[in-house]
Amino acid sequence: MRRQFSVPERLGGFGVTAAVAATLWPTFTASTGLGAPCLLFAFTGVPCPGCGLTTAAVALMRGHLADAAAANPGIFGLAAVTVVALPLIVLRQLGVISAPVPWSDRARSRMGRVMLVAAAMSWVFQLHRFGFA
Repeated sequence: MRRQFSVPERLGGFGVTAAVAATLWPTFTASTGLGAPCLLFAFTGVPCPGCGLTTAAVALMRGHLADAAAANPGIFGLAAVTVVALPLIVLRQLGVISAPVPWSDRARSRMGRVMLVAAAMSWVFQLHRFGFA
């Protein structure tokens, strides 16, 4: 049977992956000279809502909070969800708490709207940061 992960667990897993990547990324780029540019920005000159997340993650992992906030303050939300989700994942794995209850259509719709607003706010921030607004 395939294990079911809740939305916070999935976001927490993504956050852990981002933290590991942010730890390894500076060494990789320094040794290879390769980077990961934003494709939307590279092709259009317009930043995407996620622009700066790599920079923010690296800064956060190094403890440079102001630099992380300047690049993309959304990294703090991801970090908070990750910190909360990790114990949840461990407790579920140990069987201390039960499997997640699937969200209702209404709850999924509400979360979709929240994420849309968060993406829009991030995009406005990025447009301002790059001098578009």
